[in-house]
Amino acid sequence: MPAEPPIDTPRHLFEAYEHLAAGPTRPIAGGTDVMVAIAGELAPVPERMLDLSRIEELRGISLEGGSLVLGARTTYTEIRRSALCREHLPALVEAAATIGAAQIQNRGTLGGNIANASPAGDTLPILLAADAMILVGGQRGEREIAAKDFFVGYRSTELAPDELILQVRFPIPPGRELRFRKVGTRRAQAISKVVLALAWQHFGSTGWQNVRVALGSVAATPVRAPATERVLEGSRPTPEVADRAAETLAEELQPIDDVRSTAGYRRAVSARILHRLLRDAGGW
Repeated sequence: MPAEPPIDTPRHLFEAYEHLAAGPTRPIAGGTDVMVAIAGELAPVPERMLDLSRIEELRGISLEGGSLVLGARTTYTEIRRSALCREHLPALVEAAATIGAAQIQNRGTLGGNIANASPAGDTLPILLAADAMILVGGQRGEREIAAKDFFVGYRSTELAPDELILQVRFPIPPGRELRFRKVGTRRAQAISKVVLALAWQHFGSTGWQNVRVALGSVAATPVRAPATERVLEGSRPTPEVADRAAETLAEELQPIDDVRSTAGYRRAVSARILHRLLRDAGGW
């Protein structure tokens, strides 16, 4: 007789946990990453795949306790159409609009982008800049992992093989601003060469506080730029501060060379993106 799920675990989610615990299994929601890998012979075909598309508990966008909460199965199209996302996290809406074409946006999910852990994942720097928390679960229970601790290596995460990403929680502190910029070969349907997210809070005369500078496509994982953050912390976006922050970022980054771009290009463009975002924020 099959085991009954715990009273607080929906049956479909409990059954998914059972499948994952039984052995190597590739969970898929939209399947946009795994299908490209299979078609392009970029990776071996998974021995088993687990379709999550009918687990409704992994969907939804809501406000809970001062945070914007998105289910792992939330698609990019749903993010783009969400009034809550447009109001509280417009940078995520902007990032969702840069991912693939309409077909990919209709199927691809936030949880899939996170679990795939590509350093070029367009939403991932936003998670770092927003201090997002990622809720994961399995037969052993649920746990939260800070986005800054989630990506541990190239396409490698803190997610255990028998766990699923359930939802992502974005805190919405008062006075926070978050900006996003992507550079690719084309304006649309292009894998990023550089992605940068910049976040800060306004605290009157004390200048910017809780500054976050996060980048994608420049290293094996999405990364923060702590030295650059220290330059901006307690400052205002003046021309002098922007120059110093851009110079610091160029010195701090150790970008990768790959088929899409060179390390030198990534370093120069990252500094220019940051300078432009600071110029926009300062209105000069």
